[in-house]
Amino acid sequence: MSGEDQIYRQHHEKISSFRFDSRVVSVFEDMIERSVPGYAAIVGMTGELAHQYAKSHSLVYDLGCSLGASSHAMLSWGLPENCRLLAVDNSPEMIDELRQRIGNWNLDSSAIELQCEDIRDLTLQPCSFVAMNFTLQFLPLEHRLPLLQRIASALLPGGALLLSEKFRHQDDATDALMIDLHHQFKRSMGYSDLEIAQKRSALEDVLIPESLQNHRDRLLQAGFSQVGVWFQCFNFASLIAIR
Repeated sequence: MSGEDQIYRQHHEKISSFRFDSRVVSVFEDMIERSVPGYAAIVGMTGELAHQYAKSHSLVYDLGCSLGASSHAMLSWGLPENCRLLAVDNSPEMIDELRQRIGNWNLDSSAIELQCEDIRDLTLQPCSFVAMNFTLQFLPLEHRLPLLQRIASALLPGGALLLSEKFRHQDDATDALMIDLHHQFKRSMGYSDLEIAQKRSALEDVLIPESLQNHRDRLLQAGFSQVGVWFQCFNFASLIAIR
C-alpha cells in the first residue's frame, strides 16, 4: 500500500521539477487521491467504459498506467474473450512496483502485459479502447496531436479513448476561482499551504494544462468523430472520444 505523501511537507530551499521517481511511487496513491477530486469515480468509469467498448480479439491500452488503478478497474469489470490489456508507463519505478502488485490483485493476470516505454515511441496496434488518465498533460504541447492521431488511427471503428486531464478555464477570473477551490479541496485533504505551494512550483513547466475547447478541437482534428465531457470538477475533467 502507498505511504502518506509528505514530499513537500518540509520547506525546500530549491524546488526540483516533478518526476515520477521512487520517492513519488512510494506515496503515489495517497498523493493522487488527495490531489485530484473525483479520481475514484474516473477510475471506476474507466473500467465500465472499457467493458462497454472493448472487443474480443483486440487490444486495450492503459497509457501512462502508473500503479495500474485503471488497469485494475478494467480487469475487474471484465474484458471480452481474447482481449489483451497493455499497460504502458515510462517510469521504470512505476512499472517495477506495478509488476509486484499484480500478483495480489486476485484477477486473471494473464490478460495484462506491462511495458516500460515512452508512449510517444510506442507502436500502437489495432485496439478497441484506450485509457489515458492524467498523462497527456505531461507531454510537450507539440507532441499531443501526433500522439492522438496515432491513437485514432489504431482504434477500430467505434472504438473509444478515455482522456482525463487537468485543464484551465478560458476566462481568467473563473480559472482563478477554480484553482482556489482546488486548493481548498487539497487543504480539506490535509495538505498545508506550504505543501500546496511547493507542489505547484514543482509542476510548473512540467504539467501544462489547456482549455477543454483546445482538447475537443484537437481530438476532432486527430480523427475522432464524437467528443464529450462526462466528468468535471473544478479544473479537472474526463472526456470520451469515439473513433
